[in-house]
Amino acid sequence: MRIALFSDVHANFPAFEAMLQDMDSQKPDAVYCLGDLVGYHIYPNEVIDEIRRRGIATLKGNHDEKVENIITTPESLNEPEKKYAYHLIREDNREYLTTLPAHIRLEYKLNGEKLNLVFAHGSTRSIDEYILIDTDADYVLEMLKEAEADLLFVGHSHKPYHRILETRDGRLKHLINLGSVGKPKDGDLKGCYVIVHLNAGSSTTDKNSIEIEFRRVEYDVEASAIAIINSPLPDEFADALRLAK
Repeated sequence: MRIALFSDVHANFPAFEAMLQDMDSQKPDAVYCLGDLVGYHIYPNEVIDEIRRRGIATLKGNHDEKVENIITTPESLNEPEKKYAYHLIREDNREYLTTLPAHIRLEYKLNGEKLNLVFAHGSTRSIDEYILIDTDADYVLEMLKEAEADLLFVGHSHKPYHRILETRDGRLKHLINLGSVGKPKDGDLKGCYVIVHLNAGSSTTDKNSIEIEFRRVEYDVEASAIAIINSPLPDEFADALRLAK
């Protein structure tokens, strides 16, 4: 079983197209998105339309959630939120964002053992909580236990990592941040997504039985940045793409 997961596209359709092309070449068995389809770029509808066309199971990110309370009329262009281009989102796509779930859980039974994969945007406790590579281990383990998660996949921070923690009974728990497709913040300009490799022997007792593959995808960063420069959005969003910060 090969599962592709991605997060934080942030309306950067050029980056999204490049990621999808790479992902399609990998022929995953299933695909999931952990949210934040919109914000920071001018192509929210293009991103949402493609997600919906492909039928990709998608979580609600914190930017997706904010859209619910914003009036997208011409008068709203004077509001501070206009800088995130929320006003560009069509009504049908706004309605779609309101229906997205907070979490997704997959339960496998492999080799006689249950293996739970849990997906959240920020964390299982909050949509906008940052779970970083150096977040206190005891805190993370408590949250994993609470969520009944053996593998927890998150986004939100835009900084990819794979962290393995050991419980008191010797079980291994995996915490994976997918990074960002459309707005990396780890100094690497390339978009990032993950492919999880599971097999019949995948187990919480053998760290080598579960493979987490980070894939980085090049796209035309400068063209994407210029699209922002030529729009009403702040130039700082273009600079963030150019610096991956």
